Formats: sequence, structure tokens, C-alpha cells
Amino acid sequence: MTPMNMRDHAPAPLTSSIASSAPAVHVADAPPIPGLRFRLFAGSADYPGMVEVINAAYHEDGVDEVVTLQQHAAEYDHPVDCDPLRDVLIAEVDGRMIAYSRTRSVERSAGERTYGHRGHVTPAHRRRGLGRAMLRWNEEHLRALAPGQPADGPLIFDSWAMQEELGAHSLLRSEGYAPARHFFDMVRPALDNLPESPLPDGLEIRPVRHEDVGRILDADNEAFRDHWGHREATEQDRAALMAAPDTDIGLWVVGWDGDDPAGVAINTIYAADNEAFGRQRFWVDSLAVLRPWRRRGLGRALLVESLRLLRGRGMTSAALGVDAENLSGALGIYERVGFVVEKTSTVYRKPLAAGATP
Repeated sequence: MTPMNMRDHAPAPLTSSIASSAPAVHVADAPPIPGLRFRLFAGSADYPGMVEVINAAYHEDGVDEVVTLQQHAAEYDHPVDCDPLRDVLIAEVDGRMIAYSRTRSVERSAGERTYGHRGHVTPAHRRRGLGRAMLRWNEEHLRALAPGQPADGPLIFDSWAMQEELGAHSLLRSEGYAPARHFFDMVRPALDNLPESPLPDGLEIRPVRHEDVGRILDADNEAFRDHWGHREATEQDRAALMAAPDTDIGLWVVGWDGDDPAGVAINTIYAADNEAFGRQRFWVDSLAVLRPWRRRGLGRALLVESLRLLRGRGMTSAALGVDAENLSGALGIYERVGFVVEKTSTVYRKPLAAGATP
């Protein structure tokens, strides 16, 4: 099959949503679009429409990512920090889905609680006030949830936008959100000329077994506890990860200190993205080193071994994401191994209560 570049081809026409009995919702300031109706989530019957909406939005914005039905189902079948039946808002015209948003409430390790939201609107229905009306509904919905939830620190609205999503950046800024953090997507365009990077003494790399997964994910969670915006991983997180169609523990690279993980590289090949954009790329979705093993070359060794392993699986480039203000020196490690910044994304925040400060 010849790979299809999503930027050079229009997306397939949207199919009609399956009629459902999901409750109708009143959205203040809704634009006067004939046949427009808002409702809550109706379960898995909505998955195809949601996937079509997000892929149409990504195509319009030039985001080089596609979402498959299987990926979407893995996420929504194991919801984290939300109840989709309560927290997903759907907009449709004459039974055809044209937009959706999701909200979530996250208790973070800094003591703060963030009330996040993100939405997608199909290109034909943009610039008519639909996204703004849904954003404001999301905020009111989250404000109503806040009094019943524990929090030891500030309450903060939270959203984010990728570099290409210019409309989302503009909307969030116009609604009082300010940039709180920037993240880089970095790419190593080729997997040749890999630097030498031996493991620290006393560690070994060996194939990951299914019985190792729990300890590996515990280590990954522990390593990120001192990072900005950390939230504790849950069993639902793990269930969603293991149900995702692209998860392959055979691609993970772990440095073992006896029976304990000292550092972890969780690598993934997103086959649908590669097919759509005519590339052979893998992602280092997480590179984590536990505190006792930091600044000893372990992170670099795991990264280089990941590049070598995935090159052997036919990959020709690699990508990863990093906090632009990461205090552990990760950005410098990636640059020294040959990664370059390709694009950015931005986390936006504003206080949940008027007059408060995040």
C-alpha cells in the first residue's frame, strides 16, 4: 500500500452519528447553527464519530497524527480522572457529530487540583462561536464539580494546544488563559551514527516479561514524582496503556539493578501515523531514571539502546517529548544524542475562582 500523506488528501466524509438517548444539554451562547443540538456521551456508539471529528480537526490544522478507533476505545474504555458519561459534551447537527469536548479533574503532587478540558471542532463549523460556547460550558461544569472534591492547594483551569492548533491558542488566550509551560517535540531524523553510551557498572538490560510490567510502571511513576504537573498513575492508566493497540513491551528498554528497575525507556511504534505520513518512526514515550541512578549516564544509555533496538526493527527516525523547563537536564541529553526541536506545545492555565492566582 502506498502511504497516504494526510496533508495532501482531504479526509473521508463524516458519517452520521448513531442516534442515541443521551441526555440533551443546554449550552449558553450557542451559535445559531440550524439543527444544532448538544448532548452527553452515549458510550462506545459515539467512538466512530469522535474519531472522525478529531482526525478532521488534525488534518485541517496540519497535525501529523491520526487517531484510530482502537486507540480511542482503549482510552475511553479505561477513563482516567473523568467519567465520560458525565464529562464529555457532544455537538451534533441533525444527528451528525460536529464537535466534542472532555473535561477532567486531576489532583497533582504539588497539592493543586487542575480542572482540564480540551475539545475539537470539524473545519466546516469553526469560527462560528461553537468552540467558545463549549469551552464556557466546560468551565461551568467543572466549577460545579469542584466543591465536592478535595484539594490542598489552588484550583486551576487547565488546557493545552499543539503548535499547529492556532485557533485553540487564540481561543484560550481570549478567554483569559495564560501560558504556564511549554513542551518540545524533538526528532532524531536518522538512526545512524549512534554514540557510544555504556551502562553504568552494576546494571544490565534484559528483555521485558509480562510479569515485569507492574514494577516497571511503578518505577516510571516514581521517577516523575518531582516533575512539573505530576499526577500519580492509577490502575486505569495502566489498563489503558496495556489495552492500547500499539503497546509492545518488546520495545521497552529497562536498566535493571538486580530485580529492580533503575531506569526505563517506554518506546512505541504508532503504525497508523507511520502509514499516513510515509515514515518509519518510533516514539520514546517515557524516559525515566530513578533518583539514585541519576547523573551516571543511565538515561543516555537507555536512549541510545532504544535507538539501536528500533533501528533493528526497521525504524529510520525517532521522536520524543520533553518539558522545556525540565530540571533534570533531559533536554541537554537529547540534544547530545542527536535530537533537535521540531515543534512545541503549550499548557495554558487560569484560576478557577475569579480573582485567585494559580
